[in-house]
Amino acid sequence: MKSLSETYDMQGQTLRNRFVMAPMTRARAKDGIADDQTALYYRQRATAGLIVSEGTPISRQGTGFAFIPGIWSDAQVHGWQGVTRAVHEEGGRIFAQIWHVGRMSHTSLQPAGAQPVSSSAKPARDANSTAFAFNDEGVAGFVEASVPRPLETNEIASIVDDFANAAANAVTAGFDGVEIHGANGYLLEQFLNPHVNDRSDRYGAGTVEDRTRFVLEVVDAVIARIGAERVGIRFSPFGKLFDMPHHPLIEETYLHLAAALDARRLAYIHLKDQGRADAPALSPDFLRKFRETYSGTLILAGSLDKQRAEQLLRHGLIDLAAFGQPFISNPDLVERMEQDLPLAKPNRETYYGGGAEGYTDYPVYQHGPEAKVA
Repeated sequence: MKSLSETYDMQGQTLRNRFVMAPMTRARAKDGIADDQTALYYRQRATAGLIVSEGTPISRQGTGFAFIPGIWSDAQVHGWQGVTRAVHEEGGRIFAQIWHVGRMSHTSLQPAGAQPVSSSAKPARDANSTAFAFNDEGVAGFVEASVPRPLETNEIASIVDDFANAAANAVTAGFDGVEIHGANGYLLEQFLNPHVNDRSDRYGAGTVEDRTRFVLEVVDAVIARIGAERVGIRFSPFGKLFDMPHHPLIEETYLHLAAALDARRLAYIHLKDQGRADAPALSPDFLRKFRETYSGTLILAGSLDKQRAEQLLRHGLIDLAAFGQPFISNPDLVERMEQDLPLAKPNRETYYGGGAEGYTDYPVYQHGPEAKVA
């Protein structure tokens, strides 16, 4: 019987359990460089079979949050080396999530105050469409995402190259692989969604081949640079985050990607369910169809608990289970779940920005008279 505590062979990389720490933006890198505090944060959580790092931008243009560690410069690569070394010293494995936010940025974060870029000029305008950037007084906080400009056709190849360069930098930094961020309303999904993508070129929304062309070009460029066994990708089908309206082509789009990526033998596909535990965005029927189309390693994240994760494992619908917010306040989440210990609740006010508080000061479970900090 499959369980979360089993080891797992992921395209030749042995994971010591099936727990995945999902990527989570924490905005603690003051200079855009991972530091000793970043390394401590990941070291504390390295009992997970696999850690996927917080999103790390592939370029300044790809940045949508202030104070997040990038991966385009030598200094940033050096900073990440401390993180990967810490995780490996604890026996863990870690992939870098490489990220371009597209329209989910703000002019204050862009080179020379330029407009963000996207598949079109349509801005994200739902209630949650904000960037963690700087207001007119230079104070960091959540501000409305700026109006983007559509990428010219001949500009897309340079972004594909940026993804490939970021992947190579990640390997130099010691990461075991990369996860391409194709979810949550960011740049790649802006091309996948025909309500956002109004292009008429070969990257337009007219056919499933055109809608998915950019994603597959990025995947192929990254594979060419570091090898398919080191490449994962994240999607969020049926998610609405950052003004991604539902459309009748969702299933067609993602099952097409599932088939195309199955042939490429990636390290994994990571699906993010943006629904609630009692109302998942990914129906059992869609998950079954995706599983039947994609035979490689499949990770699921989103409102999972131990019981549901192991049920999905037993039914063969997923191979690995990813947990996000529980890892924030439970650095020893693996032990707590394995032993059915109570989970600590995270402080939402310390999710983004700040220092050690709400970042590296959560204690492990108190077995004795005093709590210990990992």
